[in-house]
Amino acid sequence: MDAESIKWIGHASFIVECGSQVLAIDPFRIEATPEKGADIVLVTHPHFDHCSKDDIRKVAGRDAVIVAPQGCIEEDAGFKVEISRPGFKKAFGEVVVKAVPAYNIKPERLSYHPKAKGWVGYVIEYKGSRLYHAGDTDAIPEMKELGEMDYALLPIGGTYTMGVDEAIKAAETIAAKHAVPMHYKNLLGKEGSEAAESKFTSKVEGALVMSEIQKPTYSF
Repeated sequence: MDAESIKWIGHASFIVECGSQVLAIDPFRIEATPEKGADIVLVTHPHFDHCSKDDIRKVAGRDAVIVAPQGCIEEDAGFKVEISRPGFKKAFGEVVVKAVPAYNIKPERLSYHPKAKGWVGYVIEYKGSRLYHAGDTDAIPEMKELGEMDYALLPIGGTYTMGVDEAIKAAETIAAKHAVPMHYKNLLGKEGSEAAESKFTSKVEGALVMSEIQKPTYSF
């Protein structure tokens, strides 16, 4: 797993290629069907910009498995579903998927992503490489327990998740080889996004700002 195998669609949406297996994470506003459908679709929580059934249908391959917390995707929606929660772990061929906690701890955000909901981020392991998609979260204590990480995809937009200053501290805690900011352009606008990227890259060793494969919208 390297930077070339990780594609940022936009917002919190990514495609991750693990050899012949393709994973999609939180697909949202998909403009075109990918050449190869995803074998695994990971959903972090049921908010519309992370759990979009229409977008899941666009990216999912014929036999795709949808891994999502309770209340996101129903079995009768026509998908093969694995219910995830913090502590979930399953191997899909050579890819191992682990679900880890994702929640807010800041008082002003507690209503957005309560810990009690059991919503998640994911750790993807493939042939010794490890990638962490944080989901919608603040900088939480569980980040200290993630272990060695090659890539950490971290929200930096504030309002609903940690902002850039909190994300910088989270990146220091996780100490991944590469920290990748996400979930901010729709919230911060063009100038705010550029400022956040500049601050993040100047403060985080190994920071990597990815280019979106779709044109950013800068608004919902």
